[in-house]
Amino acid sequence: MSRNRSLQKRLGIGLTLGATLLWLLGVAASGLVAQHEMNEVFDSALEETAQRILPLAVTDILNRDTITGNQTAPALKEHDEYLTYVVRDRQGNLLLQSHDANPDIFAELPREGFTNTTTHRIYVASAVSDTLYIEVAEPLAHRREAALEAGLALLVPLIVLIPVSLFGIWWVVRLSLRPVIEFQHSIEARGASDLSPVDKDALPEEFEPTAVAVNRLLERLNRALDAERSFTANSAHELRTPLATALAKVQRLKTQLEDNRLRENVAEIEEALHGLSTLSGKLLELAKAEGGGALSQKPHDLVPILAMITRDFEPLAPGRIRLTLPDHEVNSFLDPDAFAILARNLIENALKHGSMQQPVDIIMTDDGSVRVCNGGDIVPPEQLTLLRNRFSRYDTKSAGSGLGLAIADAIASGAGMTLHLRSPATGRADGFEADINVTHAGRDSGQCT
Repeated sequence: MSRNRSLQKRLGIGLTLGATLLWLLGVAASGLVAQHEMNEVFDSALEETAQRILPLAVTDILNRDTITGNQTAPALKEHDEYLTYVVRDRQGNLLLQSHDANPDIFAELPREGFTNTTTHRIYVASAVSDTLYIEVAEPLAHRREAALEAGLALLVPLIVLIPVSLFGIWWVVRLSLRPVIEFQHSIEARGASDLSPVDKDALPEEFEPTAVAVNRLLERLNRALDAERSFTANSAHELRTPLATALAKVQRLKTQLEDNRLRENVAEIEEALHGLSTLSGKLLELAKAEGGGALSQKPHDLVPILAMITRDFEPLAPGRIRLTLPDHEVNSFLDPDAFAILARNLIENALKHGSMQQPVDIIMTDDGSVRVCNGGDIVPPEQLTLLRNRFSRYDTKSAGSGLGLAIADAIASGAGMTLHLRSPATGRADGFEADINVTHAGRDSGQCT
């Protein structure tokens, strides 16, 4: 499976390689031009040397007692000659040569102009009506060495250019993509319920269509969610009165019947209506949780609210609830009504689905961590995530709508908090635990016992 690569990295590497390749091409072109220019300079030096030495050599030869015979020009001190020369007559006889000259590298019959051998570049000039010729030679290795040094001089800056170019290109690319990165972070930082349009003004022109498409998607999602929430709330609200009326009539009918079999059938209808009424109430709670309003304008002490809700459950489960509260206030911007709904659903879920032989621990710590723990079978990790979904229930025989944890999770998300679900419960080998920090202060390390 292929991994998505960073656009910033791809641009940085691509532009750096491109700049390096262009630099190499520039070096190659510059080297060729420099070599051509150096060859012209070297040829000019050969020609200039021949023109300066030839008159002196002619004077020396003509002043001899005899023109025949080779002589070596004396050197003031020992040195290596880059340029060597010989002087010949028309028949090719050597008359004069420089002290380091090798006659074998020159042609026996001189010809005016430039010529090349396998090892030397030679220039020939004539004097005295083409009776005397001077041949000046330069090793080709000298020219290759000069060209190599010039090429290296152009390549050396590349060692510094590559890292500098890489850093400069990376910085420019990062600076150019900063609005895109900020756009990404703004989307990632949004809560699940925040479907407001994203700001696209600072984005580059190339990314504006993407932002427009994202905003259109968010708008469609918001309309769809609003329609869903409105339908859920309206449906649940409209069902409450008919359900209450039907339940009252069934209960009245139940008291009027004398036949036990009919009374049992009516009792089953009554139980079904009770379930529908409970489901309607849960749907209203879910609609309220998903519709926002989970935060209040000022902080409230949630300790007495949790105590009150716990007392409401004690008659339904006598002896099963163990409540632990802090000695001081726990203030939170979580709306008291929303917290009451959240806590009620967590406690109700623990009582319904927990082991009847084990207590339900309700703990509020000093830092605002609220934990509800119950005994029972371990819930597999893959099921823990699904329990947050609507109408999702783990393998249990207990009655329920499958909305309790979904409602609690919706309230937590709406308030910017996270509902943690664990199985087994902390400090236990089994059981289930729901944990949320109502003050955003972090989770306490205390354990359920």
